[in-house]
Amino acid sequence: MIKVGIIGGAGYTAGELLRILVNHPEVELGFVHSTSNAGNKLYDVHEGLFGETEMTFSDTYDLSDVDVVFMCGGHGKSTEFWAENQRPESLKVIDLAQDYRDESCGYVYGLPEINRERIRKTNLLANPGCFATAIQLGLLPLAANNLVKSEVQVTGITGSTGAGVKPGPTSHFSWRNNNLSVYKAFTHQHLIEIGQTMRQLQAGFDYDINFIPVRGDFARGIFVTTHLDCTLELPEVRKIYNQFYADAAFTFMTEANPDLKQVVNTNKALVHIEKHNNKLLIISMIDNLLKGASGQAVQNMNLMFGLDETCGLRLKSSAF
Repeated sequence: MIKVGIIGGAGYTAGELLRILVNHPEVELGFVHSTSNAGNKLYDVHEGLFGETEMTFSDTYDLSDVDVVFMCGGHGKSTEFWAENQRPESLKVIDLAQDYRDESCGYVYGLPEINRERIRKTNLLANPGCFATAIQLGLLPLAANNLVKSEVQVTGITGSTGAGVKPGPTSHFSWRNNNLSVYKAFTHQHLIEIGQTMRQLQAGFDYDINFIPVRGDFARGIFVTTHLDCTLELPEVRKIYNQFYADAAFTFMTEANPDLKQVVNTNKALVHIEKHNNKLLIISMIDNLLKGASGQAVQNMNLMFGLDETCGLRLKSSAF
């Protein structure tokens, strides 16, 4: 059994991580750390865990007593944590914040669709961002074949859970419900890791990725539309995408125009492509809390420990 510790156990990503791990056949929970909730039952915060576990939050942790630790704190919290704590040499780390996504930090970027073999061999893993995952899965096959030859136009709509569990003016139900708004246009922090991946696959990539993020009026999911110049015919592009994702565990090409509910509550990503004259339209979608965060983190854990990539992650979508 893999013994797991969680740092920052009270947020949405930790809640989804726990929902997966309490039923994972190869996992034993060691500790779930949350200073503000110490002594409370996990289900006092993550109510969906009622009836699943009687475990409590802890304000202490023993890193030498677990095999892997998931870092689920806010951005910047991971670097603070490791400035104050010594990592046991054998301890594997899966960081869900953005602190180590720049691979110059020594962490492997945990996008299995391109880094599966490197993930299997690392002890230090940076889980990708949610928007970054959805956008990259739409572009990876093109970049791998040196086919991105123009600026890339992206619009992505995200659910309110992407803003985290702490309430704010733009996540309050009364404001968010029946409402849409743009934020961080052209400057979203996930553009940095997207650019890193594009250069990994397509040497010399220097085209702008013009990204407009939109706050959606729903709780979970990310729906991305991307378009760019492409002179290839649609059957040829489909062949490239199908070959690229032929062995992907959770990323699927669909010729039918998909909808967001097909991926919500799952670790799946759906990708659909269309040609409109010389423009290629790419639709890609994920659940921001699963393939965009905790589900992908467990997928990476499975790879790091030599398990089947899908172990504990066969989840049905909320399609109705």
